[in-house]
Amino acid sequence: MKYITLPDNKVRRLSFYLAMEEYVARHFGDEEYFFMWQVNPTVIFGRNQLMENEINMKYVQKNKIEYYRRKSGGGCVYADRSNIMFSYITKDFNVGFTFDKYLRLVAHTLNKLGIKAEATGRNDITVDGKKISGNAFYRTAGKSIVHGTMLFDTNIKDLVLSITPSNEKLITKGIESVRKRVTNLKEYLDIDIGTFKSFMRTQLCDSEIAIQPKEITGIENIEKEYLKESWILGNNPRYTLIKKGYGTAGEIEIRLEIKNGIIKEINLMGDYFPIGEMERFLNTFTGVTFEYNTIRNILDKIKIEEYILNLTQDQFLEILFEENKEPKH
Repeated sequence: MKYITLPDNKVRRLSFYLAMEEYVARHFGDEEYFFMWQVNPTVIFGRNQLMENEINMKYVQKNKIEYYRRKSGGGCVYADRSNIMFSYITKDFNVGFTFDKYLRLVAHTLNKLGIKAEATGRNDITVDGKKISGNAFYRTAGKSIVHGTMLFDTNIKDLVLSITPSNEKLITKGIESVRKRVTNLKEYLDIDIGTFKSFMRTQLCDSEIAIQPKEITGIENIEKEYLKESWILGNNPRYTLIKKGYGTAGEIEIRLEIKNGIIKEINLMGDYFPIGEMERFLNTFTGVTFEYNTIRNILDKIKIEEYILNLTQDQFLEILFEENKEPKH
């Protein structure tokens, strides 16, 4: 695996590093690539999440915390200078295999430091049952990109208050609860963050490749997509009802606009991991009757697991046809 370096030590916006992943996927060869990065206090939320549901905007704005939307699925996370972000780009296209391989590789490397890390759940790495790393992935330009957090000495209070709705009664309990489920690597290591990064780099990579100064412009051109207000705010479609469920695929919220019993629009929100062309998947339900057997017949003709990781036909139907959760007023 090759480690990617930049020509300077600037602290850039998170959006730049997301664009850098894409640039590597589009313009570099078919080898495996890896790089680490750090940002000023930032909140990053998943492609299919509603920003207003994920960010405590009052706290974020008051404390000058930046916020961005990424192109991968998964949930909302907080990062600061004491948190390390990992990026892994590969030509492997089997999502389950790629994700599992990456998580196990990182966990194995942490074990070399005497940390009993494990790859657990959908996308986490844990130590003593506490989460130290959450990860997400997406595909672009024929490549798979896995990226995630590595909590080293992150400010847990800011982490909680940035991504938790502002409710004074929940703040103290929220911080206490998160501390029981999340931890920093600093609790297990006697080395500083620079030494840790050097160790990970030498263990995971056998050579390096440098981003050239002229390539920075190409990355910044991709970055412009991430900075558009329309992208950051996302699409909040009209709906007449909302169906919500949670399972092996993660949290899924199905929003439907229905008129005279016909589905006019359907959209999926949540922290699930899309792996196929979601627009194509959703279009198969547009213009059809919102009725159990009709939807089941459609699902019989497609493989839902090729569009959403770990979601089965039965689980989708169960979410869609359970009692209405939130009728439109």
